Amino acid sequence: MQKANYIPPTLGIEAFNCPSCSVYAKQVWYHLQASEREDGYGLQYANQAFVLSNCASCRAPTIWLKDKIIFPLHSSAEPPNSDLPSDIRADYEEAQNIASLSPRGAAALLRLAIQKLCVFLGQPGRNINADIGALVAAGLPLRVQQALDSVRVIGNDAVHPGTIDLRDDRDTVNKLFRLVNFIAHKTITEPREVEEIYNGLPADKLTGVAQRDGR
Repeated sequence: MQKANYIPPTLGIEAFNCPSCSVYAKQVWYHLQASEREDGYGLQYANQAFVLSNCASCRAPTIWLKDKIIFPLHSSAEPPNSDLPSDIRADYEEAQNIASLSPRGAAALLRLAIQKLCVFLGQPGRNINADIGALVAAGLPLRVQQALDSVRVIGNDAVHPGTIDLRDDRDTVNKLFRLVNFIAHKTITEPREVEEIYNGLPADKLTGVAQRDGR
């Protein structure tokens, strides 16, 4: 589900995918301190709860309060699958931007993203549960169904009274981002890649296959 080469930002580790440039890069760590005056002199203030990691690739800082990223203001989730339609990718990226501040809101946006994805896959979009059921009836693989229902249920219960409380559960929300990318890979990327390879076969071979299958 998660890209094998994607390492999420984690406090204290030597390298990860930078929240600013997304490149896997070495991080240099600093404890933040402040001075009373702009030139660095005067009263000094230090608080070890605030830490900065500096990306060796883009040189942008990531600022942490304990183990939570407070700058830049988006989650440590992996980037969206590039094959996602632009409106769904926009929902994914908006969810990234608010995930650290509101995991519940991010989960709700990801639920909206898979509802739109069901429409993209040919469903009416009026009832996400029914849409997933119809995709299952049409041959949707079990793991994709489980991923869809996980995002559907968690995203719904995050904003309605239920058994799932995501108010400070960033780990679960980051897993939902991975599931959305997994769903996109299985339903959009893999079929596109197979179609591109198949359509690249010699014309006589394609004709032979069509004749064999009565098409």
